[in-house]
Amino acid sequence: MQEVEKAINGLRMPKNFKWFKPGFGFTCKAKDIGLGSFAKCLETQSYMCPFSVSFDNSYYCKCFPRVYIATELKK
Repeated sequence: MQEVEKAINGLRMPKNFKWFKPGFGFTCKAKDIGLGSFAKCLETQSYMCPFSVSFDNSYYCKCFPRVYIATELKK
C-alpha cells in the first residue's frame, strides 16, 4: 500500500471523479499492455474519464499514477 500512496502523492483529481476515492485510491481497473505511459482501461464507461484516450475501439489510461500502479504493481 505504501507504493500506491507514493504513486498518488500530490495528485489532484477532478471534482466528483468516480474512479478515485481519497484515502482508498483508484477504484478503476486497468491493465499493463507494455505501452509505457499508457495502460488499457478496463472500465465500461471509459469514455467518461478525463484521463482516457480512445484508440482503435479501446480506451487507454494516461493518468501517470494509475499507469504506474498497473505496470509496476500489477494492480
